[in-house]
Amino acid sequence: QVQVVESGGGSVQAGGSLRLSCVASGSLYSRYCLGWFRQTPGKERERVVTLYIYHGGSAPYYADSVKGRFTVSQDNGKNTLDLQMNNLKPDDSAMYYCAANPWSASWDGCLRESAYTYWGQGTQVTVSS
Repeated sequence: QVQVVESGGGSVQAGGSLRLSCVASGSLYSRYCLGWFRQTPGKERERVVTLYIYHGGSAPYYADSVKGRFTVSQDNGKNTLDLQMNNLKPDDSAMYYCAANPWSASWDGCLRESAYTYWGQGTQVTVSS
């Protein structure tokens, strides 16, 4: 079992910044994935950034829509995944979810939303123009 808890979020004007935090606890193996996803009403959930964590390192994979604006940072010892969001746009408004895939043999296993079996409750981000 893995527990995922998000914090952060809120409202900001376009061009502003927000920081989201995620803590995953429980049975995570030596190679696993953490990710941030987002969803707006009426749309499918989309991947924002996923991180493949393995012995000795990690590798992030950003969606094209957030490259250059969003940055993840991870504390492996605490299984945390923070998402720094800069230069926010109204299109970034969504419910943001943190999720965990407790085991993945390779990095591409982190790219599939269906591979994530544990999800947080979500935190709302609203960007006004």
